[in-house]
Amino acid sequence: MKDSSKTFLKTLLNTASPSSGEAPGQRVWLNYVKSFADLTETDNYGNAVAILNPEAKVKILVAGHADEIAFQLQYIDDKGFVYFSPVGGQDPSLARGQRVTIHSAKGPIFGVIGGLAIHLQDRSKKQEAPAWHEVFVDIGASSKKEAQKIVQVGDLMTYAVGCEPLRGEIWAARACDNRIGTFIAAEVMRLCSEKKNKLKVGLVSASTIQEENGLYGAAMVGYSVKPTAAIIVDVGHATDIPLVNQKQFGDIQLGKGPVLSKGSVNHPVLVERLEQVAQKSKIKIQYGIDARFSGTDADAIFTQRGGIPTVSLAVPNRYMHTPVELVHLNDLEKMAEWISAFVLGLDGKESFKVKI
Repeated sequence: MKDSSKTFLKTLLNTASPSSGEAPGQRVWLNYVKSFADLTETDNYGNAVAILNPEAKVKILVAGHADEIAFQLQYIDDKGFVYFSPVGGQDPSLARGQRVTIHSAKGPIFGVIGGLAIHLQDRSKKQEAPAWHEVFVDIGASSKKEAQKIVQVGDLMTYAVGCEPLRGEIWAARACDNRIGTFIAAEVMRLCSEKKNKLKVGLVSASTIQEENGLYGAAMVGYSVKPTAAIIVDVGHATDIPLVNQKQFGDIQLGKGPVLSKGSVNHPVLVERLEQVAQKSKIKIQYGIDARFSGTDADAIFTQRGGIPTVSLAVPNRYMHTPVELVHLNDLEKMAEWISAFVLGLDGKESFKVKI
């Protein structure tokens, strides 16, 4: 992977982008893609798009979601301790003992999620995951009045961990889900811009908002962009770790290539074309299934405007929705190359209609 791409990826992963508070991350994304695109746009809610060859009749949307799971402040007690609710699918068993950043109007505020010391616990009882209303943040305030001077109900909060290389091409980060999707959408724009003379379709790369809250941004973008077809890039569970039942969740391995899913929202013509491109480009891919739905932005786009041919692609991700998600840079790079090869191989006359 190019050094400039790695720098962009690290900046993107380290920039907090909680659901409903994505603007900082969107600025990073737009600053990168603007040099490759013919034009960039944002909408009323903060979805960001970059467009290459905007006059083309056939338009291919490549999208990832910018937001990450987070928390939102809900209550401040008389002693200045702060209580919160999860934004997206958080695991309460991971919360206690974590460092956090509250994104307040006065700037980032550091805090810790408190927990009862092991010495003070009743060890005769089975320890269970706490309810969210039992978990609190200590920001060092001595009273409600002091706490309210720096934080407010409604402030968003994320775990205070950054992006770090683990070993080789494996990186650990708080929010691989799904800024690596927006990273790939940007890289597809870069790769296609380098071969713009071969591009016969319009390319729309998008960084959508509030997927973790309900696929909201994708529904907006799918409607406004009016793509001929859509490729959604998200993360998928890498099942090559202890405790995972592969008979139940499939066999997906970190570093062994991007994942093509079949079934449900995944348009069969797109799936077939992407398989052919992978074979021709000698890009190794893995396979997954979406038996009923994908659980990604694809679910919000494929029913737009009478049906938009859509496919959901995934990058293997270990420990999803934790502060220590792991991805392999080779999987990201091959995903971008694969999608770019698909887009550049189109002749501008495609309809992707299922033949009956």
